[in-house]
Amino acid sequence: MTRERVTIALRAEAPESRAAIVDRARRRGFSRFHDASVEPLAAGPGEEVVVRRADRLYGAGLPAEGAAVVAVSDATALEVATQRAPEGGTLVIEWGGDRIIPLENAIAARAGRYAIWVYARGPLEVPGALGALEHGADRVIVEVHRPEEIDVLESIVEGPVPGRLDWTIVPVTSVTSAGVGDRVIVDTTSLLRPSEGLLVGSTAAFLFHVASEAIGSEFSRPRPFRVNAGAAHSYVLMADGSTRYLAELAAGDAVLVAEPGADVRSARVGRIKIERRPLVVVTADDGGHARTVFLQEAETVRLTTESGRSSTTSLRAGASVHGVRLPPARHLGRTVEETIEER
Repeated sequence: MTRERVTIALRAEAPESRAAIVDRARRRGFSRFHDASVEPLAAGPGEEVVVRRADRLYGAGLPAEGAAVVAVSDATALEVATQRAPEGGTLVIEWGGDRIIPLENAIAARAGRYAIWVYARGPLEVPGALGALEHGADRVIVEVHRPEEIDVLESIVEGPVPGRLDWTIVPVTSVTSAGVGDRVIVDTTSLLRPSEGLLVGSTAAFLFHVASEAIGSEFSRPRPFRVNAGAAHSYVLMADGSTRYLAELAAGDAVLVAEPGADVRSARVGRIKIERRPLVVVTADDGGHARTVFLQEAETVRLTTESGRSSTTSLRAGASVHGVRLPPARHLGRTVEETIEER
């Protein structure tokens, strides 16, 4: 559920309130706006603005003659709207009652023949509109009355995930016991493939690929929603490209799910489990820099190597593991320009 599919409808009447909404939205990475005022907002670089006049929308992504806004409050109105929607055009719906099941019906009925845009009466309606029947509406126009609502919207929709990661393969120099420590299991609300996992490490400059538990063992069932990620102090890469300490993760946070050399995606944390367990420290040589990750010693905890996934009970010096290089200097998880040495 990304910001690229969200349009901010400016509902504040006072000019200073409208300006404050636009300013905060821009700073939070939103670039699509909806305006029905006499003097509509001018689009900035890389922005799109749609303008509403009576029951029609005009602007970016719409036909030159605009698109009709259809009020739907019952099943009959929805059926008429879907039947009359122009082939290859856009159906814009403004709900008068139920919104989730009708949207699912509209998505099923269109069969790819036209785009669907819908109005949301506030930020809390946006996730349902973006996720209906998995794919959701092509565009959600969310009514915003106060700048503070942008903060709510930011918390429930996702920004773009990193487009490119600097993957590399490094040799393991040692795998040694690290006593007992607090390790963090991350259970996501998504099912992960065996080749997917999280990026975790003791330094922000290099994160190891820790694979999911989509493959179990002789004594445990697969848990494809889970990554036994590492010790509490470790960094984990978030969906927005920032880092977070594993111990700081909370339900609802968006982590970056990655597969070496492949596309990445976002997944939400369903829960974390912190328990005392025996740990090993895996040390690898990254161009003369020692990089470490502390992991539970268990058959189901695996790093991704050149030859597949290797558990922490079988991994040995000489193996080559996948990881990602990142800018090391961080402030509250965000990249900053400063001199730093991580050990």
